[in-house]
Amino acid sequence: MRLFFVRALSGLGLLLSAAGLLTGTARADLVWNPDTGWRVEGGVLSGLTGPAGRNALDLMNRGREAEERGRNGSAISAYKRVAKKYPASVYASEALYRSGKLYLARKQYFKSFDNFSQVISRYPNTKHFNDVIGEEYRIASALLDGARNRIWGIIPGFTNRARAITYFETIIQSAPYSDYAPLALMNEARGHLKEHDIDEAIDSLDRMINTYPQSLLAPDAYLKLAQTHALLVDGPNYDQGSTKEAITYFEDFLILFPGDANTAAAAKGLDTMKKVLAESKMNIGDFYFKKRSNYTAARVFYNEAITSYPDSEVAARAKKKLAEVEAKAANKPLAPGQTPPKKKKRFFFF
Repeated sequence: MRLFFVRALSGLGLLLSAAGLLTGTARADLVWNPDTGWRVEGGVLSGLTGPAGRNALDLMNRGREAEERGRNGSAISAYKRVAKKYPASVYASEALYRSGKLYLARKQYFKSFDNFSQVISRYPNTKHFNDVIGEEYRIASALLDGARNRIWGIIPGFTNRARAITYFETIIQSAPYSDYAPLALMNEARGHLKEHDIDEAIDSLDRMINTYPQSLLAPDAYLKLAQTHALLVDGPNYDQGSTKEAITYFEDFLILFPGDANTAAAAKGLDTMKKVLAESKMNIGDFYFKKRSNYTAARVFYNEAITSYPDSEVAARAKKKLAEVEAKAANKPLAPGQTPPKKKKRFFFF
């Protein structure tokens, strides 16, 4: 039994040593020098030994030399071979990164983003992490604004905003704590609005204010969320769920960000939504008053119109309607089958 534990501890020591070597490999950085080529710095190993290591290094040098001469196609070809044949080496991350840069220079946005996303997913400890996320964000923004991916780096393809939205979501998932995540959510919402998908835009904005409430973009998100809910409002004759949501977010914006430059726009939006809600109450009150002679229900909805927007023109009309209701109720005719109350007998004394 004791021998078993000794062997187990020995094996564990070997595993920890190997992990240490792998950690050193992961931390190794590639440095380019035009005179000496690529060299590994800051790590224990390159991840390769013998002929494989020499072949990978040779491909990397050939790729960078071609890149320096402006032969981007040849450079991409060399880097692709490195990433495919030597994925566990320190060279693979740099090869994918440089390929992404070269594809981007040729406006091959789709391939560029794919290479960058592989860098993040396969080599999350890369020194290029922030730069890669920034490049991904710029690609997604360009596609959202109408940039066209070039086939073979020459022929412009079609615009593709749907792919831009997918790219923004990839950025959010890859780097949720980066400065780009709130920006990506805001642009994702903008993309959904361009695609006329209002429900998805609301979802993106809602995620923005709940996930990043301290972001500098939070005021814009609140206002845009209110305005987006307002887009779903069809008028006082329809369901007022979206109207109430818009009112809530306009009010939240004005309470949370009283000094914001967009308070006038928020106040105007709030005024419009409150008028719509009050008008909807008026319409229902009119229905019960004029069509059903149900004075109790009419009173309820006219009062709700007043409380919905007390100082408005709609509230003034509701008050007049209440006066009419009271006047009508005072002379209310008998309902079918109802008998008039008996008059009290009066006695006269002389």
